[in-house]
Amino acid sequence: MDRIDENILQELRRDGRLSNLALAERVGLSPSACLRRVAALEKNGTITGYRATLSAEKMGVGFVAYITVGLNSHTKASQEAFERALIRAPEVRECHNITGSVEYLLRVEVPDLAAYKVFHTDILGTLPQINTITSYVVMGSPKDDRA
Repeated sequence: MDRIDENILQELRRDGRLSNLALAERVGLSPSACLRRVAALEKNGTITGYRATLSAEKMGVGFVAYITVGLNSHTKASQEAFERALIRAPEVRECHNITGSVEYLLRVEVPDLAAYKVFHTDILGTLPQINTITSYVVMGSPKDDRA
């Protein structure tokens, strides 16, 4: 990966729908050279896909929280059961197995506090693998570069 590839990736992060012609112009390549580089980045797995960035407001998301979850058992079976349950929960937009004093960090998006309470009680609260839950409510996001 060289500086040109890094520039291509930076431009595509900003706008994944950028035409090859516009991308080539921005990174200083001919369209054919740019297309070859993008194809190579896709083939080697650096670019794994393209996504739309959605408006939380338009999608009805008015409440976002990060939640740390500690399990009561550190077995593989316990982790797999917990992960299967979260995959089925549409409110969970991200689930990360982490190091530290707890096992998981979740990003949860719901319409409002009442919906969060239902998720917290009826989904998380019913999972037998959970020992601790700590919620961190997002009050604002001055920087969010997730694609």
